[in-house]
Amino acid sequence: MSYDPRTNPAAQIGTIVESARRLGVEMDEADALQWIAKMAAWKAYDDVEVDDAAGVFGHKIVMLDFSPEQLAYYREVGRIVEMANVPGVVETALALSGSSAQSKIQTYPGDCDYFERVNIKASTKEDACRILGEVIRRKALDTLTGPTYQLVEVRFGCAPYDVTARNWHYKQGNSLAWNVHELKAGQIEGVRHDGTRVTLRWDEVAADPGWLKLDWVVADPVRGTLAKASNVLDATWEAPDGSITPLDGYLDPYFQEVYLDADSIPIFSKLVHHVSPDALDEYVSLMEDEVKKYLTKDLNYGKAAKRMYNIFRLTGRHAEAAFVRELFDEPAALLYQVWSLLRALDEACLPGSSISMAQVSAQADRLILDVVSVLEGAPESEIVKQLLILRDMIAKQKTGEALSAETGAARQRVINVVNTFFQERLIALPGIEQYMQHTMHDA
Repeated sequence: MSYDPRTNPAAQIGTIVESARRLGVEMDEADALQWIAKMAAWKAYDDVEVDDAAGVFGHKIVMLDFSPEQLAYYREVGRIVEMANVPGVVETALALSGSSAQSKIQTYPGDCDYFERVNIKASTKEDACRILGEVIRRKALDTLTGPTYQLVEVRFGCAPYDVTARNWHYKQGNSLAWNVHELKAGQIEGVRHDGTRVTLRWDEVAADPGWLKLDWVVADPVRGTLAKASNVLDATWEAPDGSITPLDGYLDPYFQEVYLDADSIPIFSKLVHHVSPDALDEYVSLMEDEVKKYLTKDLNYGKAAKRMYNIFRLTGRHAEAAFVRELFDEPAALLYQVWSLLRALDEACLPGSSISMAQVSAQADRLILDVVSVLEGAPESEIVKQLLILRDMIAKQKTGEALSAETGAARQRVINVVNTFFQERLIALPGIEQYMQHTMHDA
């Protein structure tokens, strides 16, 4: 979708403030105009900004949204998810991404999202891929479970051909998902289309690592909640001549990351020097694809809104971005925490899960109390009603057993009411409503 850069955001601010107030969203007009002015002055790949006091750094537009208030907590979780450095062989730079990196406006972030650059120095690309596979598997096995976390899944390697494993069909080239049992065994058992049984071995698929991601469920003893912690890896091979090669064929840009250790600036600078000059357009295109998915196929207006924010602020639609920015800084945005509750419920239903239904039920209780404390009127009544029904179903659900039909139905009703809540707020601004309609039309 194309945008008109000639539009003057400041001229639209009155309409935006009016829309926000109509929804009960408090919006500081002066603050919004100041943020828009800073965004308008930004240019792609402008200087990186360093917060010396907090010891973090990132792109200027990212740092506008970052608050160090929860930094200690994010660094603590970061110690669980980060890859280990190996002197002279593996060097890393760990960053917050997604809503975690936007903590100044994301008052109630849904997950603990991390992104890590992993640069491997080796004689050949084959050696780099082998070392990467060893580092990731060792990390996964070392963090299978602990007092405050549980490994859920690892994405590693590409399917060498079409294959079905654990009732999931992979097309050739798709990223393989490894559960704990498969990680321990170092192999995935599958079946090809002709019925031939095959074994996909970790060491063999390492030659084509593909998209890399590790997922955990972590407990926050302070907040008393369960959340997803993920680490997406951008792996590169540094050859003896100093050349840099992305091991998945693409070097990620840095439009949504806050790096947690200022000492990693040299590694960061070395790698991003090789980022494609078309990275901004490619990033926006990726975000647009995700918006389409969350508006049509996998309905989630909260996730769609967060991706629209990234699109708007990077493509000159600063007025719309300012509206979404305020929306997620409101107490009512805590409803986004519903997705963490539902994910915890799903994980507790997996065989052998160490997450108990008692923990999920307690998380539901806290969310209900929070909703009651910040929402008013009909939306609150309906949301609380559906959350109470879901909580009652959770109390009847057993840990490690498949979700019952009744619990599944209650889960879906909660999803529907939360989606409606976010949808109504997004369409209150004509520019965002038009963008959403255009996106769904093109899907």
